[in-house]
Amino acid sequence: MPNLFDDSISKRIQILGERVAGLRAANLYFYNRPITELRGGARVLVDGREMGMYASYSYLGLLGHPRIGAAARAAVEKYGTGTHGVRLLAGTLTLHGELEETIAEFKHAQAAITYSSGYATNLSVVSTLVGRHDVVICDKLNHASIVDGCLLSGAEFWRFQHNDMQDLERLLVRAGSGVGKLVVVDAVFSMDGDIIDLPAVVELCRTHKAWLMVDEAHSLGVLGAQGRGIEEHFGLGEVVDIKMGTLSKTIPSVGGYVAGPKDLIDYLRHASRAYIFSAALPPAQAAAALEAFRVILDEPERIARLRENTELFLGGLRSAGFDTLASETAIVPVVCGTDERAFEMTRACQMKDTFVLPVVSPAVPEGLARLRATVTAAHEKADIEKAMDVIIRAGREIGVLA
Repeated sequence: MPNLFDDSISKRIQILGERVAGLRAANLYFYNRPITELRGGARVLVDGREMGMYASYSYLGLLGHPRIGAAARAAVEKYGTGTHGVRLLAGTLTLHGELEETIAEFKHAQAAITYSSGYATNLSVVSTLVGRHDVVICDKLNHASIVDGCLLSGAEFWRFQHNDMQDLERLLVRAGSGVGKLVVVDAVFSMDGDIIDLPAVVELCRTHKAWLMVDEAHSLGVLGAQGRGIEEHFGLGEVVDIKMGTLSKTIPSVGGYVAGPKDLIDYLRHASRAYIFSAALPPAQAAAALEAFRVILDEPERIARLRENTELFLGGLRSAGFDTLASETAIVPVVCGTDERAFEMTRACQMKDTFVLPVVSPAVPEGLARLRATVTAAHEKADIEKAMDVIIRAGREIGVLA
């Protein structure tokens, strides 16, 4: 359909459309590709070819776990495929209550609340907790859903330099006293794979009487001896006020949650729009999430295997000469430089049956385009070594490595 207006909206649509069309014409467009089959968590079938999967967030390899699948099927048999509406009215099932109680126990919190997606969770919770007369302070590399929640809230929105505690302190001092203050940080940063300096953030928040919210989308099941997350990782006890996480990465379902004090959770149940006006989680998804938390505790060997695989994958690519930034988790950024090199690296890897994907500007700064490769507990050592060999050969071929 041709553009009807010669205005800024039409021009934005046209510019992006031309960029996508150019990538397609050069055989460098790798997004939105249908995956035909998921094979054991570590392999996928794409365009009739089996590939090693290195773009998955299933960190503990729980996707396809028989106990989780059985729980989902049983929930459909008992409740059907949906609910009667929103949670506040006719949509709450006993299953939802069990899931939230399990999350609260897992996160060592008084209570928990679930939402339809991780994005909706951050957007709604942040915009519900702070408003026009408050200040919300974020790490510059926080997820887009946090940023959008801050903008929607109407609060004063400030960002500190990434993991820079002096800059955070400067902003907390600037905010002063007598004003509501909320600090929001990712536990593990989704593009760089590094970990927030939680002990320092906690100390600053306590000193300056600020609420602390931590997004654990990429740390649940990854950090801590039992996979309980960043508090367990640092051995700090229960120091985070608002513990946010997703049910679609380590937990192979869909949705998001917040765990915290009971009065906070009660407030969100009656004030956050994404809870009040969104349909409840479908029974199968709630049951799958519930069983996944139980599996994590019952099978701790998955966490140990993830750590071993992370050390092998991250260490091997770093030793080969790749810039992997400050990552120390299963998210391994393989910095390529220009957007074009990231696309070319992706093509070279996928031609050798290694499924990786590029992250380019504006999602990351220009000059820091990368493969965002991930490793999981489902990968075998031989699989990881093969993938590293493919990525290293591609790096030399494209000129990312000398």
